[in-house]
Amino acid sequence: MNTSYAGRSYPPTEPYEVGREKIREFALAVGSDPGDGRTAPPTFPIVLSMHAEKQVVDDPGFGFDFSRVVHRDQRFDSVRPVRSGDRLTVTVEVVAADTVDGNDVVTLRGHIREADGGAPVCTTTSTLVSRGGR
Repeated sequence: MNTSYAGRSYPPTEPYEVGREKIREFALAVGSDPGDGRTAPPTFPIVLSMHAEKQVVDDPGFGFDFSRVVHRDQRFDSVRPVRSGDRLTVTVEVVAADTVDGNDVVTLRGHIREADGGAPVCTTTSTLVSRGGR
């Protein structure tokens, strides 16, 4: 893994329009009450951030082996709830990239914003570990 990628940011994703059915599907998948589908569960932003993080893990210059990944940590810092009808983009940055005891450890931060106007909605922080080949 190329640890010099720490500090690198990737371009924003195309806008994602949040729909009631997607909110309902996610709520049911995580065992939450889907309600009327207007307001997403607090962890719904993972749908957007994981898609955006794919830019990083698929970057051949980064050299991160996603086939050996375990999820170490996930955090959500919300400014407001995600709602049906929101159009959102995600900009991902590599906060840290290091090799620890033969394992590649990367921390990614996703800045989720309104596509129209750029107001912040949520920040996600994911720490992934790609296990060494021992």
